[in-house]
Amino acid sequence: MKVPTGPSGPYRLLARALTAGALVSASACSLPGVMRHADAPPIVPPATSATPSLTDAQASAALITQGELGGRWSATQGGATWRDGLLKTRTDAPDCQRLLDGLYAEDLLGEPTGARAVVGLDESGNAAQLRYQVAAYAAPSEVDAKLAWLRTLPTKCAQFTSTDVNGGQLNVTVVPAVLPGVGDAREGLRLTMSGASPADAASGAAPMLTLDFAAVRVGDRAVSLTNGGLGGAAQDSTQQAVQVGTQRLQDVLAGRPPTTEPATPSTEPATPSTEPAAPSTAPAAPTTAPLDSLTKPAAPTSAPRARRTAPAAPTTAPRAPRTAPAAPRTEPVDPRTGRPTEPLTESPDDTTDNDTIADTATADTSDTSDTVQEG
Repeated sequence: MKVPTGPSGPYRLLARALTAGALVSASACSLPGVMRHADAPPIVPPATSATPSLTDAQASAALITQGELGGRWSATQGGATWRDGLLKTRTDAPDCQRLLDGLYAEDLLGEPTGARAVVGLDESGNAAQLRYQVAAYAAPSEVDAKLAWLRTLPTKCAQFTSTDVNGGQLNVTVVPAVLPGVGDAREGLRLTMSGASPADAASGAAPMLTLDFAAVRVGDRAVSLTNGGLGGAAQDSTQQAVQVGTQRLQDVLAGRPPTTEPATPSTEPATPSTEPAAPSTAPAAPTTAPLDSLTKPAAPTSAPRARRTAPAAPTTAPRAPRTAPAAPRTEPVDPRTGRPTEPLTESPDDTTDNDTIADTATADTSDTSDTVQEG
């Protein structure tokens, strides 16, 4: 009987396959350039987030304050009721509807993708409200696309009609708003709403609502604001908020303390300080006036001297009268005739007559003397 010395049948085939597999694995490990699992570089997971272009602290530091806009502004007391009554209106023009919706939701630049900060202020003069926002977006091109669309609205939505929640018809106009040349890109609009007909509005009828919108891009960050109300919107407040706010954001991003343009907002406080300074200069002018007055007295001093000289003439005049009286003392009695004589103050003709009379008197006296002697 033959004793099997190794596997046979199916078992033999399985053993051969296992042996071949082991040989292939060993050959692969020995071939140059073939890496084993242990030699493969580790897989590094991608970074989950990059450094944000704007932090929450930076966004808050870049907000404007009520002092930078002047004494008329104070912290807001809450949203005005006209927002629901006038901005939640409907129109058939798609771009105009998008404008109204964006003003109501305050997202005309889209939803920020990074940090944001918002402040609200109320104006006491015309009851306007200002909402100011600093935010970071996905990319500068995203903000620029929104600004380019806003730029078309004064043409697309120059005049249109909207319907409020009560079914009332409102006439809406949109015009460009002038902004300071700050930031990398900017756009501004002024929207007015009125219940008057277009003809009445053209004749100067007061609008029900005036609202400014402004946006400025700085890199992939942007500042945006709305300013206005039922009493109107002060354009200078809109421009100042844009000017000051953009400079503050640039200062914060550069790591500088936000004091570069607080000096400009202080232009409102600084203006009062300048007005006191002017009064200080005015007192200086009075100080100069006294110096002038001290100099002017010198002129009067010369004048008195002139007056002292003038009296000298009157002194000579009195001397003439003293000589005149001396003549009257001699004239009262003529020693030859014993008769009073005429005053010497008479005219030369009279004096000549008097001399003639005197001569005649003398002749008479001589004749009389001769007659007496003859007798």
